[in-house]
Amino acid sequence: QVQLVESGGGLVQAGGSLRLSCAASGRILNFNAVGWYRQAPGKQRELVARASWSGDTNYDSTVKGRFTISRDNAKNTVYLQMNSLKPEDTAVYFCNADVAPGSVSWGQGTQVTVSS
Repeated sequence: QVQLVESGGGLVQAGGSLRLSCAASGRILNFNAVGWYRQAPGKQRELVARASWSGDTNYDSTVKGRFTISRDNAKNTVYLQMNSLKPEDTAVYFCNADVAPGSVSWGQGTQVTVSS
């Protein structure tokens, strides 16, 4: 079982930036894909950004152009750079890894709060 540990969340004013980190216990180079999801109070968990093994990325339309997913294979760490944050970005952010077919791991989540 791959362990994922997120960090970097916090409170920021609208227009500010945060960088989330997700440290994996396994070699992310071998994962099918890594991604970030978020869940706001009373809402379903939704995909924010995803990077496949080949390097292809996709983003939710609400964050495209503001958020960037990246990976440091040497450090087995996935990042989510979040710029121009908005109050509606407030949520718990979860790291996700498609380790192999039928094997998915989740982190414990990190809170991001954007004040207006």
